Order: sequence, then structure tokens, then C-alpha cells
Amino acid sequence: MQLTYIISGFAVGLLVGMTGVGGGSLMTPLLTLLFGVPPSVAVGTDLAFASITKSAGTFTHRLRGTVRWDIVRYLCCGALPAAVAATLALKQFGALDKEIGQIIRYSIAGSVMLTVIALLFKGKMLAWINAKPERQLQGKPLAAATIVSGALLGVLVTVSSIGAGAIGATLLVMLYPRMSAAEVAGTDIAYAVPLTAIAAFGHWWLGSINWALLAMLLIGSLPGITLGSWIAKSVPEGFLRALLATTLTLVAVKLVY
Repeated sequence: MQLTYIISGFAVGLLVGMTGVGGGSLMTPLLTLLFGVPPSVAVGTDLAFASITKSAGTFTHRLRGTVRWDIVRYLCCGALPAAVAATLALKQFGALDKEIGQIIRYSIAGSVMLTVIALLFKGKMLAWINAKPERQLQGKPLAAATIVSGALLGVLVTVSSIGAGAIGATLLVMLYPRMSAAEVAGTDIAYAVPLTAIAAFGHWWLGSINWALLAMLLIGSLPGITLGSWIAKSVPEGFLRALLATTLTLVAVKLVY
């Protein structure tokens, strides 16, 4: 079982490093459905896992020059206060009930599929934007939209551990369509580091982290995400975009079923 945890951590880490997606969206369902980990423990452990692995991924993406730090700052302005507020709400009112949790999962799955569509038709979308640039947000409206998006992500990630990669990638593609796939991955990973760290600290406070399980996942994931982050910029744009679209489709299916 320990070897299975290590292999799972490596596979998820590799996907996260290359695409910025796959952490909570794949790891949390994997822990609950395949390994039988209680949902609250799966969420807390995955958040701690994400905060550490994405720190390694951010370092590598920084070396490769594929992080947009201006966008990271805007996302964090919204995400970090929202994560603290969501943690306090969980402490006060308890975890979300099953029905609301399912609605959130379906909503995320739908948003993920919108990302896939955006990725597959990125060329046409850029052509449309270039033809009608006035419809693309710029300046202060774009900054405000990015901060609000960060706040939404902060709440989703704290209550479900899902959203930092999948929804983050969606919003980045929609708000900043001219970013390359490698920049989407690097920026998505970078802003998620402080967000998942705060959310993980909150779940540690709530007592929902399995430290032995976390250690096994990290043994595999740290080399996986480092390798994935390093080769992301070297992989052809078309292949990386196809890999990201495929990964997101699998995420959406996993969330629904």
C-alpha cells in the first residue's frame, strides 16, 4: 500500500508540474474512492500535500520563467482572505452537507469542461479577441475580475481541496487568453502555494490531516512535480495543450462519477 501511495503521488505530481492541474481534482477523489480515506481527512491531507508539492513546482517554473507574478499577486489578494474566512466558517458551522458538496462538484466539473473547450479553440478565441479587442477586459476591470476570481477559488479550495488547479486554469485561460500553456501552468501553481498552505493550516487546526499518508504521497510527488515543471516549457505548445485538455476531461468525469 505504501508503494501504491508513492506511485500515485509521482503520477499526480508529474501532471501538476506539466499542466498546473490535477492536484485536488485527482488526488482527493483518488484518496476517497480508491484508498477509502474519509472525505474530511482526504481534503485536509491533500491540501497539505498540494502546498508542499506546488512549492517545488513554483521554484522550477520560476527558473524556467513561466510564472506571471503580477497575476499571482491579484489572485492572492482575493484568495488568501477568502481561505481564512472559509476556515473560520468550517470551524463554526462544520463541514458542508453531502448535497451542497455534490452541487459544488458538478459546478466544478462544468467549469472544467469550459476550460477544455477554451483550450481546444484557443486559436479561434484569440482571433475573435484580436478582431474585437474592446470585449477583452483590460486594466482595472481585469485586475478586479482576477481578485474576485481568487476569492472564489479561496472558498472552493478550503472546503473541498478542489479548484486551485482546475478552476484556476479555467479562469486564467478565459481572462488571459494570450498566455502560453506553460505560463498557465506556472502561474496556476504559484498562486496556489500560499492558498493551499493557509487552507492546510486551517485543516490542521480542525484535526483532519493524516501525516503518515502525507509523507508517502510526498516521497513520490516531489520528484514528479519537479520533472513535470522542468519539461513543461520544452514540450511543444500543441502537445501540452492537448495533455491539459485530456487531463481536465478526466478530472471532470471523475468529479461527476
